[in-house]
Amino acid sequence: GTGSINSDYKDWEWSADAGERARLLQSPSVEMVPKSGESQGNGLGATSVLGAVFIVVNAALGAGLLNFPAAFSMAGGVAAGIALQMCMLIFIIGGLVILAYCSQASNERTYQEVVWAVCGKVPGVLCEVAIAVYTFGTCIAFLIIIGDQEDKIIAALVTEPEEAGSGRWYVDRKFTISITAFLLILPLSIPKEIGFQKYASSLSVIGTWYVTAVIIIKYIWPDKELTPVEIPTSPSTWTAVFNAMPTICFGFQCHVSSVPVFNSMKQPEVKTWGAVVTAAMVIALFVYTGTGVCGFLTFGASVDQDILLSYPSNDIPVALARAFIILSVLTSYPILHFCGRAVLEGLWLRYTGVTVEEDVVRERRRRLLQTISWFLLTLLLALFIPDIGKVISVIGGLAACFIFVFPGLCLIQAKLSEIQETRAISWWAQVSYGVFMVTLGAFIFGQTTANAIFVDLTA
Repeated sequence: GTGSINSDYKDWEWSADAGERARLLQSPSVEMVPKSGESQGNGLGATSVLGAVFIVVNAALGAGLLNFPAAFSMAGGVAAGIALQMCMLIFIIGGLVILAYCSQASNERTYQEVVWAVCGKVPGVLCEVAIAVYTFGTCIAFLIIIGDQEDKIIAALVTEPEEAGSGRWYVDRKFTISITAFLLILPLSIPKEIGFQKYASSLSVIGTWYVTAVIIIKYIWPDKELTPVEIPTSPSTWTAVFNAMPTICFGFQCHVSSVPVFNSMKQPEVKTWGAVVTAAMVIALFVYTGTGVCGFLTFGASVDQDILLSYPSNDIPVALARAFIILSVLTSYPILHFCGRAVLEGLWLRYTGVTVEEDVVRERRRRLLQTISWFLLTLLLALFIPDIGKVISVIGGLAACFIFVFPGLCLIQAKLSEIQETRAISWWAQVSYGVFMVTLGAFIFGQTTANAIFVDLTA
């Protein structure tokens, strides 16, 4: 039989008064019921199986799509890139199933609460800090993407030669990013609740599919001015393939949002959830592979970290794709900021021991301070880190922790908590699988982070 996980109240008591905990990192369009002591299998959720597939796909697909052609280039070609994705997809799907299993065992409804309940205080705090850092880094990447796309759009609108217009202050990259951020992103980031998640979700899906369609069509019917390029067919070194891992992790990372999606289903069963995430990840695989292969074969080794930067500024379909990406990122930044801010708020309330009801007045003041500080720091870093590849290399390694390390730890702890007289072969197999996931995730995180620090950031 399976015993309760961390049933000692002291192991998880901090989760009771942690602020906006129940809806901390829900995916857009997720409808959830209040947490109760009743069984999760009563069908109280509102999300159908097809709806859950759509939400998981939406959570996986995003701005990381722009970096997949460069990831294929770093991996050493189409064969290496596809093989790497397929190998990692096995563990990506496994991690999603593990999180659902541990969510049922612990009766918790968000990613970080599952880690808290299953693994204890220290991994729980580390998980929340990792979420805050990850969302912070993603917000920086979003601002860089805005700057990249605006540069190309402005270049198409300015009729004078580039040298003549380069001195104009209103077309300077730092000015365009700053004015966009202050006028559009900051006002959307201040409110306590974010009510436009569903609309942002739909916009993101439309933009992602459109970008993929444009890249595939441009490969099938290339522009006449494109010259033949060198297409690598093998990695330069055997370690070069690992440089593509951060992009793949960043692209497929939907694990933080997956637990609320699972608990929002009408019938939240692990077996059904396995079918949901398998279908969702296969769809995401086709989108990422189509974008990566076609974009890579179009530009070869010269492809930019952001694939849209490789196309001419005056290309109308690509310009529309840039506009879609900007709109998607403008609405996604506040959502990511909300997630990070809620984690910081929960950590603060746990540290001070103050409940939400006792801290309403100071919450407004603290939220304003947190929002402005977060916004200014991400903006400042985005202005002086123009290459999105440097940011992806850092947060992509951190995404490996959400995909491999924390689910692996949860599986190990969940199996160790089972009360059994004898350990079956399946028990040992699952524990070994968890150990392998933790080891693999730690390797990816360590390798990519070290590479980002000693190669990218010092270049």
